[in-house]
Amino acid sequence: MSLPILYSFRRCPYAMRARLAILAGGARVELREIVLRDKPAAMLAASPKGTVPVLVLPDGTVIDESLDIMRWAFADDDAGAPDLALIAANDGAFKHHLDRYKYADRHGGDPIEHRDAATRLLDPIETRLTGNRYLGGGCATITDLAIMPFVRQFAATDRHYFDALPLPALHTWLAAHLASDAFAAAMLRLPPWRPGDAPARFPSHKALDLVPPASG
Repeated sequence: MSLPILYSFRRCPYAMRARLAILAGGARVELREIVLRDKPAAMLAASPKGTVPVLVLPDGTVIDESLDIMRWAFADDDAGAPDLALIAANDGAFKHHLDRYKYADRHGGDPIEHRDAATRLLDPIETRLTGNRYLGGGCATITDLAIMPFVRQFAATDRHYFDALPLPALHTWLAAHLASDAFAAAMLRLPPWRPGDAPARFPSHKALDLVPPASG
């Protein structure tokens, strides 16, 4: 039986959270790493908007929104209902300011102004994590996996600045994710996919041994 096909780009935070959810939810896919400047025709035929991630199910159904892929991955797993308001703030205002901070040369404006605005949007996450290991309590859920890749990107833009922020719970939460076997498994390096390549199963059997499914 053929596996669902996931078109992905390793460093994209949207694709990253889809891969993390597939790992945590216990799903299996064929992973196709793409090059953004040379997107494969098969991916564009499935999803003409041309953004990753794109999941193509064996029956031809296409899921090309990262949160919908996460829901698909967790369909048979009690991972807790996602906090849609917190995710919306991440995907909306936080991502807006993050892009203008990290990629200031593309957007213009003052990157420090956008950095400071993004920093203020981390306060609700710090509040939620104070006294809790994860955003949903004691276990990682869709909400954690959806937001973490963007906080990681923010932190990596200026690590000295981020490390100096008075957000101890957020620092602990991010460090735990980045040190996890799940993150290492999700960030595997693959050569760009080409038609005719042997399928790359994700997660591999080794990753399945390392990464237990999340629970709510």
